[in-house]
Order: sequence, then structure tokens, then C-alpha cells
Amino acid sequence: MNANFRRGLRDGIPIGLGYLSVAFAFGIQAVSMGLTPLQALLISMTNVTSAGQLAGITLIGAGASLMEMGLTQLTINLRYALMSLSLSQKLDGSMHTLQRLIFSFCNTDEIFAVASSVKSRVGKYYLYGLMVFPYVGWASGTFIGSAAGTLLPAFVRTALGIAIYGMFLAIIIPPMRSQKPVRTVVILAGLMSILLRYVPGLRSIPAGYAIILCAVVASTVGALLFPVEDAQEAQDDGEKKGDEEP
Repeated sequence: MNANFRRGLRDGIPIGLGYLSVAFAFGIQAVSMGLTPLQALLISMTNVTSAGQLAGITLIGAGASLMEMGLTQLTINLRYALMSLSLSQKLDGSMHTLQRLIFSFCNTDEIFAVASSVKSRVGKYYLYGLMVFPYVGWASGTFIGSAAGTLLPAFVRTALGIAIYGMFLAIIIPPMRSQKPVRTVVILAGLMSILLRYVPGLRSIPAGYAIILCAVVASTVGALLFPVEDAQEAQDDGEKKGDEEP
């Protein structure tokens, strides 16, 4: 138990350090939207989702309805359900339902990637250790950023608030440069966002629903234009082509 927990702690340190800086930017952004440091901290402690939280405070600032906010969060965070389903295939038999629910609360993109890279099956102690530093880094970074945001001049808060958008750009630009499907989906989503923001009649659509439209339409078009074959389909196609060759 102790060895697996310590190994999880060690593997989670880089994630926690990364979350500390990103959460600092989120804290700055939250304060600029009118939230208090305590409110920003509670949001991070109960959500642990960078994109969802950023969209959430934007909708809070715009006075969006609970229905709009709920649908937006469902659309943005639906990927976590898929990641949890995928990771569940690697879990050993020691985790019961409650323990799986506890881990799913903190199953972020980075934690999922690290846990999935483990060659053997993973158990609860490793996963709990893996969660510690990312959770602490995300919560403490948010509080430090939001507290600093109440003390820093407005122009400094504005400059630092851009950092979280830089994080998202750093995530999407590398795969955009090398993968045409990603490039197409991102450009389409960007164009739709511009249309919904500036075209008369469309700009009256609430921000939350605009996010949902951009995400759903762009991902649907990407799935239709660039379908991904599973391993069995690829194998069958290869065998078929081999049979057709003389």
C-alpha cells in the first residue's frame, strides 16, 4: 500500500506543479469577474476542471441561467466520462463503486494520461496518491491567484488573466500543426464562434448555448469528415486488401 501510494505521489508532482501555475491564472480571472477569493477556491475544490471552470465563471459574470450553465458544463466535461470508462479497463479488482467515484472526481486529462501509461493494472492506493498533488496544486494555485488579484493593479490583473488562454493555445497549436482533423475542427469552431459573436441575430444567443453549438457542430463535422477506424476494422480492411492482391 505505502509503496503504491508513494509512487502515485511521485508521479503526481509534475501535474501538481503545472496545475499551480494554471490555477493561479484562473484565480486572477475569477476575481476580475467579480468573485471573491473564497468563492474561487470553493469552485476549484469542487470542480477540478480548467475549461469548465473558465466557461463557468464567464457565464456567472454574464448572468446565465442554471440550465444554460448546466448544459455547457455537460458538453465541456463529457470527455471525463469517456476517459473514466477507458481507465476502468485498467483498474484492478480492489476498487469498489465508492472508491471509483472518489477517483472519478479528480480524473483530469493529465491524471488520466499518467494512469493510462502504467503498464500493469492500477489500484486504489496508486490512484489516490496520484490525485494528491494535482488537487492541492489546483486549489492552492487558485487561492493564491485570486488573493493576488485583489492586491495587484487592474492592468497587471488583465495581463495575467490572459495566461489561462495561453495555456489553451499551447494545448491545441501543436496537434493543429501536425494533424489535419484537429486543425479542421479548431478552425471550424473558431469561425462559428466569430459568427455567433458578431452576426446580427446570432449574437443574441446566450454565451453558454454558443459554446455548446460550437463544440457539438465542430466535433460532429470532424467525426463525419475524419472517421477513426478501430483496430478490428483496420485489421479486416488489411486482410481484405491482402486477399484481393494477386
